[in-house]
Amino acid sequence: MTEDSKTNVQLEIGHVLFMDMVGYSKLLLDEQRELQERLSEIVKETQQVQAAEAAGRLIRIPTGDGMALVFFNSPETPVRCAIEISQALKESPHIRLRMGIHSGPVNQVQDVNDRTNVAGAGINIAQRVMDCGDAGHILLSKRVAEDLAQARFWRPCLHDLGEYSAKHGVGIYVVNLYTDEVGNPELPAKLKQAQQDLLLKSTSQTRSIAVLPFNDLSSAADQDYFGDGIAEEILTALAKVDGLRVAARRSSFWFKGKEAELSEIAEKLSVCHVLEGSVRREGNRVRVMAELIDACDGFTIWTDTFERELQGIFAVQDEITRSIVDALKLQFDISAPTPSRSTDAYDAYLQGLFYSDKSTEEALRRSLVYFQRALEKDPQFGRAWTGIAKAWLWLADAYVPPLHAYPKVREAATNALKIDKDDAEAHVYLGEAKRILDWDMDGAAREFCRAVELDPKSTPSNYFSAAFWAARGEREEALTYLRRTAKIDPASLWVNNFACELYRYFGLYDEAIAAGERALQLDPAFVHGEPLLAALYREMGRFDDAIALYKKAENLSGRVPFGLAITYARMNQRKEAQETLKAAVVTRGGYTPGDAIAHALRELERAYKEHSSSLHTVGIAPEFAPLRSDRRFLSILQKIGLEPNRVFEASSMRPQT
Repeated sequence: MTEDSKTNVQLEIGHVLFMDMVGYSKLLLDEQRELQERLSEIVKETQQVQAAEAAGRLIRIPTGDGMALVFFNSPETPVRCAIEISQALKESPHIRLRMGIHSGPVNQVQDVNDRTNVAGAGINIAQRVMDCGDAGHILLSKRVAEDLAQARFWRPCLHDLGEYSAKHGVGIYVVNLYTDEVGNPELPAKLKQAQQDLLLKSTSQTRSIAVLPFNDLSSAADQDYFGDGIAEEILTALAKVDGLRVAARRSSFWFKGKEAELSEIAEKLSVCHVLEGSVRREGNRVRVMAELIDACDGFTIWTDTFERELQGIFAVQDEITRSIVDALKLQFDISAPTPSRSTDAYDAYLQGLFYSDKSTEEALRRSLVYFQRALEKDPQFGRAWTGIAKAWLWLADAYVPPLHAYPKVREAATNALKIDKDDAEAHVYLGEAKRILDWDMDGAAREFCRAVELDPKSTPSNYFSAAFWAARGEREEALTYLRRTAKIDPASLWVNNFACELYRYFGLYDEAIAAGERALQLDPAFVHGEPLLAALYREMGRFDDAIALYKKAENLSGRVPFGLAITYARMNQRKEAQETLKAAVVTRGGYTPGDAIAHALRELERAYKEHSSSLHTVGIAPEFAPLRSDRRFLSILQKIGLEPNRVFEASSMRPQT
C-alpha cells in the first residue's frame, strides 16, 4: 500500500444505532412514506440527536426502510437515543421498529451525490446485530454491552443472548436491552430457531445414518441397479425407525463414484454413521456384504456377509435393517412377514427405480418400461404403480405436455393407493395431479398432509409440501417443510436449487444464497436456462454476478434467459433489456417491442390453458410483482385456486444487505 492510499483511510470509532421497520416492504408506497416521515420526526426530536448534531458529532444515513445514526462521542449515546425512540413509539404502535447498536471502526466517505456517508466494520456489525432482532428489540453487540456494564445503572437492563452465527457464518455475541418500559424481552425468532437447530443436531446426530449405494462386484458388472436398489430398500426401512435420522437417497447416492472419505461424507450429510456394502450376483445366487461404520472414529460397529438364492434377498434386507437397529440400540418392529413377491418383478422394479432417478427423457421412458414389466409379473406390485406416477411427473412440462402427462400421473397414483392406501409417495403424486389438472388446491392439500402424516421423513412429502404451501402464500408452513427437506436431503442438487428459489421468494437472501452456492459447489455445471442463483444476485443488486451466471446458462443451453432481460431492466439499460427480451421470446413469436406487460400476460394465459405446473409460483415470484395490480393477472391467480392478497402478503423483496 502506498503512503498516499494510507492517508485516504481515516478510521475512527463510531457508535452506531442501526434501525429498520419490520414488514416495511409489504406496505403500499404512500404508507411507507408516512411511516418514514413519522420515524424521522421521532428521531430528530430526541435529545441525543439534537445534542450530537449541534456539536457536529453525528452522521445520519437513510437505508430505505430505516436509518443508521453514527455518533462520535460516547457508546452510551446511541443507547439513550434508542430508549428515547422506543418510548416515543408507544404513541405510534403501527411503526414496528427493531434496533441494533455497536461501537467499531468507521471511515467517513463521500457518496456519488457528494454527501457524507460511512463505511467500515462498525456499521456492518451494527446492522448484523439488528438483523438478529424482531420488532421492539434493542440489541447490543458484546463490546457495547461490556462498556455499559461498567456503570451500575445499566446492568439490570442487560440480558445476554449468547453467540449467534450471522451472515457468512460470522459469530456475533448479542445482548438484549430491555426494562419494564422499553425494549422487547422475548427471545428473537432467529436466535430461538438457532437454539432449536443446535438442540436437534446434538440430540439426533448420534443416531443418524447415511446408506451409500452398494458396490456391484458381479463379474459382468451389470448389476449396478441391483446394488442401488438394495441400498434404497434398506434406507426406506431405516427411515421408519423412530429416533433415527436417515439422509435421503439423493444426498447419500450423490457420493457414488466419487472419491470421498467417510468422514467427509458424514460431515456433509450431518450423520454419525455410514452403511456401505457390496453385491455380487451370479445367476440365481446373490452375495451381499454390509458394514456399519462409526464415521467419528472410523471403526466398524457391525458387519456381516449373506449368501442366498435370489428369492431370499428380501429376508437379507430385513436382517441388515434389524442388525443396524440393534447396533444403534433402537426399537423397531419388523416382525411382520415380508409379502411374497416375484423375484422377476422385483428385479424389473429395481431397474425402473434406477432409471427413474435420472433426469433425461430417455432414462425416464426406460423406467416406464421396467415398471410396466414388474406389473406384468406381479399385478399387485403397488410400488411399481408409484414408480410410473413418478416417471410421468418428471416427464411432464420438460418433455411431455402437462395435459398428456398428468392424467397418467393421476391414474398410476390412484392404482398404487388401491393396493396400498398408506403409500405416502403415491399421495404426493396424486396431490400434484389434483393441483395441476383440476386447480384443486383443497384436494391437493389433503393429499400432501396425508403424505407427511404417513412419512414425515421423506423428501417427496416435504419437498412438494413446501412448494405447495409457498404457492398458497402460507409462509411459515412452507419454510417448515423446506427446512425439513434441507435437513433430510442436504447434498441434493434439486433440493438446494429449490431452497434457493423459495428463500428468495420470501426475501431470506442469506439462506437463499447459501443454498444456491451449495448447489453450484455440488455441481458447477448445474446451471439451467433460468438459473435461480442469478435471479437472487439480481434481487440483491449484484448485477455483474447475475449477468455472468445468465451468460453461462445461455452458453450451456443455447437459449437466452428471460432473467437476463429483467436484469438489464433493473439496471435501467432499456435498450439491452428490450433486445434481450426479444431474443428470449423469438422462438415463441408474437413479441411487440415496448409491450412487455402484454406479452407476459399472454404467456401466463397460455400457461393456464396448458396447465403448466409452474404457474402456481407466479403469485409469489418477485419477477411478476409489476403485474400485481393488473386485474387480468389477479383473474389468473383466482382461476388456479389462489387468493392473491394472501400470496402477495407472504412474499418479500427486501434485500438483506
